[in-house]
Amino acid sequence: MTTAPATPNTPILEVTDLAVDFASRRGRLPAVEGISLTLNAGETLAIVGESGSGKSVTALALMGLIPKPPGIIRSGTALYRGRDLLTLTEPELRRLRGQSIAMIFQEPMTSLNPVMKVGHQIMESVMLHTGADRRSARARALEMLERVQIADAARRLDAYPHELSGGMRQRVMIALALACDPDILIADEPTTALDVTVQAEVLEVMRAAGEETGTAILLITHDLGVVAEMADRVLVVYAGRSMEAGPVREVLRHPRHPYTRGLLASMPRLQRADPDDRPARLAEIPGQVPAPGEAPPGCPFAGRCEHALQRCHDEPQILTPQGSPEHRAACWRAGELGEPHD
Repeated sequence: MTTAPATPNTPILEVTDLAVDFASRRGRLPAVEGISLTLNAGETLAIVGESGSGKSVTALALMGLIPKPPGIIRSGTALYRGRDLLTLTEPELRRLRGQSIAMIFQEPMTSLNPVMKVGHQIMESVMLHTGADRRSARARALEMLERVQIADAARRLDAYPHELSGGMRQRVMIALALACDPDILIADEPTTALDVTVQAEVLEVMRAAGEETGTAILLITHDLGVVAEMADRVLVVYAGRSMEAGPVREVLRHPRHPYTRGLLASMPRLQRADPDDRPARLAEIPGQVPAPGEAPPGCPFAGRCEHALQRCHDEPQILTPQGSPEHRAACWRAGELGEPHD
């Protein structure tokens, strides 16, 4: 069944108060606590945070790929074209995956079938979701490999994943994900383990493909440089909770949560600390992300925050507007903090 394309700047995915737990010997441990987001048609929304912040768990929950048990969707809704993804049956989700909502995983070598030629893997998805015959599906697979700029695409159709470089495997994953022109592409750390040049090429392929098809992209990353390059809006998460959200330019230029400021300060820069031309020391955020179930009842970042008050440890704060309705931060002191360079 085909659906009418959504118009730009209209929500195609609305997630509200998503909470995910995992059962353990210590009881149920929260991995995601009340994440909310809106993804508009044709835009790129980035979810950024340290490892262990709940980014990938959020994506897997939306795709229905959280193993149950031990995973438990405790609460929330995820509306895609009026249907709640969190309540769909497995057969219903299988019909959506790959056709309407596709995902690029962190490591393509473990996501691609190692004993199946890459062309056949793309063909299989096309035939399953569109009903195309083998000849049409092969033509579509070739078209997609050419779209993601794989050299000598006709020959690469008959290559196995291990015969391709890391960058080429990631391009195959993008081709596979976009082969059925999905409404939404979830990209989970798509440039992990790639060198800088290949990262730039892969990001450009994703951007161009999204522009050609109108696909909305949910980009999961820990790299604020990638966020600045790719995204229209950004959601900063920490320990499974939303810390700050808004247009990329505004959040990166005027961060209002201490965690966002810490992430920005820890990015390497080509600058010198003093006239002696000695390199500036790379900033770091002290401590580490609390383990599931060990975050304080208030702000989960309070234990690492130099601006924290007792209230920050005791009372949780929700995302509240910071100068504009689109830019919001979950910090009791957001309005008191000056610019990061002050």
